[in-house]
Amino acid sequence: MAAKAKLNVHNFPRPPLLELTARRLVIKWGNETVTDTTAAYWALETTHPPTYYIPRDSITSSFKLTKIPNKASLCEWKGKATYWSLTNKATGEQIDNKIWSYEAPTPAFKDIKGYLSFYASGVPWDCYVDDEKVAPQEGDFYGGWVTSELEGRMKGGPGTWGW
Repeated sequence: MAAKAKLNVHNFPRPPLLELTARRLVIKWGNETVTDTTAAYWALETTHPPTYYIPRDSITSSFKLTKIPNKASLCEWKGKATYWSLTNKATGEQIDNKIWSYEAPTPAFKDIKGYLSFYASGVPWDCYVDDEKVAPQEGDFYGGWVTSELEGRMKGGPGTWGW
């Protein structure tokens, strides 16, 4: 099997590029599948690993999404982000503030209206891209998913805020 081509995050565009991706995205919480989809978007931005946006209707019935009232942030490119709680119906465990969406995105990002993006850090779930378990982007501000095909210094860790 041929190795995947490397993707240098310093070659990703600014402003970010949004496009459909045929990659298989899976999120597992213990033995339960949160989502398994090939109908997602990815956003590629200079010095960032990809951020994936997953169709809301791909969340399995084992989980409940709840909008968090009065919690928002602003992205200069995508607009105002809404945050969500995810409850594992089998265990009752709930995780807050680790999922976001753009319910009224800017025109350039209209295609991800209502799609969900999941942090891969500080959560009980594991995220996969084409069967590869991802590592979270450093820091807790951005939500990029790091895979082995990525290269280049990535924003998010200590000392990277201003570049």
